[in-house]
Amino acid sequence: MSLIHRYQSNGYNIVLDINSGCIHLVDLVTYEVLPCMENELSTEEIVERLKDRFSPEEIRTSVSECEKLKEEGMLFTRDIYESAIDEFSKNSRPVVKALCLHIAHDCNLACRYCFAEEGEYHGRRALMSFEVGKKALDFLIANSGSRRNLEVDFFGGEPLMNWQVVKDLVKYGREQEKLHNKKFRFTLTTNGVLLDDEVMEFCNREMSNVVLSVDGRKEVHDYMRPFRKGAGSYDLIMPKFQKFAESRNQDNYYVRGTFTHHNLDFSKDVLHLADLGFKQISVEPVVAPDEEEYAIRKEDIPQILDEYDALAKDMIKREKEGKGFNFFHFMIDLTGGPCVYKRLSGCGSGTEYLAVTPWGDFYPCHQFVGEEEFLMGNVDEGITRPQIREEFKGCNVYTKDDCKDCFARFYCSGGCAANAYHFQKDVKGSYEIGCELQRKRVECAIMIKAALAE
Repeated sequence: MSLIHRYQSNGYNIVLDINSGCIHLVDLVTYEVLPCMENELSTEEIVERLKDRFSPEEIRTSVSECEKLKEEGMLFTRDIYESAIDEFSKNSRPVVKALCLHIAHDCNLACRYCFAEEGEYHGRRALMSFEVGKKALDFLIANSGSRRNLEVDFFGGEPLMNWQVVKDLVKYGREQEKLHNKKFRFTLTTNGVLLDDEVMEFCNREMSNVVLSVDGRKEVHDYMRPFRKGAGSYDLIMPKFQKFAESRNQDNYYVRGTFTHHNLDFSKDVLHLADLGFKQISVEPVVAPDEEEYAIRKEDIPQILDEYDALAKDMIKREKEGKGFNFFHFMIDLTGGPCVYKRLSGCGSGTEYLAVTPWGDFYPCHQFVGEEEFLMGNVDEGITRPQIREEFKGCNVYTKDDCKDCFARFYCSGGCAANAYHFQKDVKGSYEIGCELQRKRVECAIMIKAALAE
């Protein structure tokens, strides 16, 4: 198992010490010396191997400097947490800290790639009642232990189709905060069709974050996100989204898009959104079965990787010109090393995070809703199938075979369990295309930090 990952990007020789998270920008001598050291060659053996390219003095100096970094715990570090995973899994008591409330299993758009089937989720159209939502919040409070900060996402379908219940549940949550010493962080995801001044005003007062669904350029968006009768939605939503983002001072929101096989040049969609003034942007790859005409295929990967490189370079240029923006998939915290807790607990679906249907059923996350084998319980009875929770408790980088030799494993926490299940029928599996793209995004994020630190 490799302890370092090295790569070249945009003129930089970059080395990641996988287990500590330390990042090194090195000269070409050190770039070539490091794999020799990892293979435990002696200094003289390294000199002999590289003498045709570098002088013996350069090589010995490089080895000496790398040895110092190794002694300081910044290079070739070992993973001290892997041995703790069994004890952690056995002794950790699940604490629920977040709910995804499916406030509306209905939608006023007919997006081609929607995993929610226009909001129906393999089932029926329905709106969540205030009573069901209230019980869900009560469940969250009761099962959150001593944790004070709790998160609730209003999701769909389209949440604004059940707007009064959203407002009523926020009011109820605020009342409960004082009684139980809790603090709710409410968020909302919307397609913008029903967005108006009253909604914006309420969200700016009560919602910690809003996700605004838009795919980028008009032709891309209108093709993938039409109304049910076929008309595009771009012209209706875009002015409202621009107004909303400005009203939030270009913070605490995302314009969130999906790219597909039809727009593999998605960097143009990201830059289109940036040119419209948006500062918080997320455009993510569609996850779909191969038989779907819009699905991303293995042969698409080289172009997608090139797009990430092009986007990263453009972001550096714009940042230096004072026109920078955030791109969600390049926003990786590289300062404190990989998060220990995320190493051991994964993404938290099925344990810390649950999705709630309009009629009050619990699922591990929104992407499992409607798949009965993952029905965990309901708001009246609580968790009735704890074995599902135990299964998800074991989803982490140490239990997934495909993660063991992946340099990016501590940044994605093992990836998405739903994607793994849908492609390998195993929540401890992986989604190969997603993994390749994730590795590239980590590389780009590191390179951007390096370039902007100069």
